Amino acid sequence: MHPMLNTAIKAARRGAAIINRATFDLDRVQVTEKRHNDFVTEVDQAAEQAIIEVLKNAYPDHAILAEESGASDNLHDENENVWIIDPLDGTTNFIHGFPQYCVSIALQQRGQITQAVIYDPNRNDLFTATKGAGAFLNEKRIRVTKRDRIADSLIGTGFPYTDLAGLDEYLKMFRIMTEKSHGLRRPGSAALDLAYVAAGRLDGFFEKTLKAWDVAAGSLLVTEAGGIVGTFAGESDYLHKGEIIAGNPKVFAQMVHLLSPFAK
Repeated sequence: MHPMLNTAIKAARRGAAIINRATFDLDRVQVTEKRHNDFVTEVDQAAEQAIIEVLKNAYPDHAILAEESGASDNLHDENENVWIIDPLDGTTNFIHGFPQYCVSIALQQRGQITQAVIYDPNRNDLFTATKGAGAFLNEKRIRVTKRDRIADSLIGTGFPYTDLAGLDEYLKMFRIMTEKSHGLRRPGSAALDLAYVAAGRLDGFFEKTLKAWDVAAGSLLVTEAGGIVGTFAGESDYLHKGEIIAGNPKVFAQMVHLLSPFAK
């Protein structure tokens, strides 16, 4: 296993330990609203600090891009190494005790994601990938599904919940995908949904208004598991575009066909 991936796993487990402790007494967790329906808890912040501490101890000169603390002072376009972190993807689920959330950590090197860890503390599912070396769930190789028709496919998504301006457009997409697929699921953690595409638990996934830390690790898992990731137009600049489609190659192509009219 790559030493940088090992460090990321250690960091993810450290963050998850903080999250797990908090689940025993959710009523006492301090919650702050950043903007409409966008919550951060003291747990997100403590987990993020623990993750960053592990990474910084191992690689003091690496830059950081994290959901709660933003970009580190040394984050520039020409950075060799940038850790992209979501300490708790699925905060709303976490606040309610709904067990669908994860820690997501990715390493970007010279603009390419090369290491990925997504850890689901509720199921003890550890998803990992190193560029060019495949994707794994608890050290077993994973691959995207072989379903070739969207009609037979289970598709994951996420609804707009902070900026509700896009809701009408979303409902149109929701209708199309509900009619065309075997089923649409909205579990509430984009990072975990992408990991599920990689592991073959979903055949495809699409969402708008996502940030880099939502998709960085998950996108490498999908591509290393033999899937394709792109924008609604099928382009490769999804990391900072805020919209993503992921799926096995056949389903991806059909989703792009259906969703490209909604591309940015």
